[in-house]
Amino acid sequence: MILDSKGRLFGKISILDLGAALVILSVIIGIFFLPGKTGSIAQVNIVTKPVEIDLLIKGLSVKQPKVLIDKMLKDKKVNLIIRNEPYGNIEIVDVQIVPSILVITQPDGSVKEIEDPRTENRLSSSMTMTLKGNAQITDDGLVIANQKLKIGTTVELDAYDYNFRGSVIEVRVK
Repeated sequence: MILDSKGRLFGKISILDLGAALVILSVIIGIFFLPGKTGSIAQVNIVTKPVEIDLLIKGLSVKQPKVLIDKMLKDKKVNLIIRNEPYGNIEIVDVQIVPSILVITQPDGSVKEIEDPRTENRLSSSMTMTLKGNAQITDDGLVIANQKLKIGTTVELDAYDYNFRGSVIEVRVK
């Protein structure tokens, strides 16, 4: 007889124990021998190259933007965070203030550009920033901090005395 009155196979092995052992064995096989696309097998043929990233920071509330820019250029490093994934320190290459310009229509129909004189805009600065670091080159694009980095991606810059976000406007592979 295959099953006895106590539910054991050949009077020795419980069906429940056998089922639990099969579940544990299948989990072990699934974890170690059948990894998916994000499995633990090392990725090969991933090329890492230096890149330059241009950011646009719009409407940053800062009392003295020139002092902040001088500090950033002096420090030369900032912590980069992409979608809450820290990349680590990245080099600051350049920071430029983007002037706030108003376009004024003239009586003859032409237009004239002037610097925005409104007082409420004096504490709001826009700037461009160029960063330099390393990125993995994949078929889908550049990957930094295990995150894809493309034009339009919002990144966070964090240092001792500032933290703000900017948007990627250009990425150059060197």
